[in-house]
Amino acid sequence: MKFYFNILFVSILISSTAFAQEAQFPIVEGYGGIYKIQDVVEELQEGEKVKVIVEVVSGNETPEKHSFWVNNIARLMNLHGIEGVSAEDLQVKIIVHGPAVFDLLSNGNYFEKYRIPKNPNIPIWEALSNAGAEVIICGQSLIARELGRDEIWENTQVATSALTTITKNVADGYVLIKF
Repeated sequence: MKFYFNILFVSILISSTAFAQEAQFPIVEGYGGIYKIQDVVEELQEGEKVKVIVEVVSGNETPEKHSFWVNNIARLMNLHGIEGVSAEDLQVKIIVHGPAVFDLLSNGNYFEKYRIPKNPNIPIWEALSNAGAEVIICGQSLIARELGRDEIWENTQVATSALTTITKNVADGYVLIKF
């Protein structure tokens, strides 16, 4: 019996060590950590060009922490990177609308809304932008929430609407992913 227990213990130890990995950040530095998975199906090919438009409409439910959805965009980019798609071959546009627009508030306006000194999403937005992603906000959502351009993160581009931005980019070959 002791022999079988030892075999079971060693098997568990070996399998847990095989899965113990450090998170990797191949495209977006410091955010959206992911792990390499061996022997998978549907893997992207190195050199493959990928165009994605991410629609972010889900607002952050815990304003003192960064948005799961904003960090998930970094994961999306890093997952493509771990499969061999280079930052240059990965085109990502992010269109933010609805309640998610508050995740793009400047630090001062974030404080006014939530009484939290700094918007915890801004470092992720900056990392996404540094990795080549375009961050776009819906102008209709700004007006509906009585926000001006000067109240959002300074590197945000403003579009007429999320709907027309999605329509244009899907027609241009971008794959739509909604968060």
